[in-house]
Amino acid sequence: MLTRDEWLAQFASQIGVEPPSESEAEQLLDLAAESAHASERTAAPIACWIAGRSSLSLPDLLRAAQDVSGQNASA
Repeated sequence: MLTRDEWLAQFASQIGVEPPSESEAEQLLDLAAESAHASERTAAPIACWIAGRSSLSLPDLLRAAQDVSGQNASA
């Protein structure tokens, strides 16, 4: 069985992109957790797919998710 990072590296190679750095992976997991805990769990992978289509930074994407969840005071 492959580790998470091994699987991601092989998947990224297969589709011709760079895998996420450790920091990026952690930020993506934070985004997935935010969406999964604030709604149905199935929102997590779809939120990450939507994020991948965006030009926003990972911190900006997490802030946007927190706004939707009502977690940011600025929301």
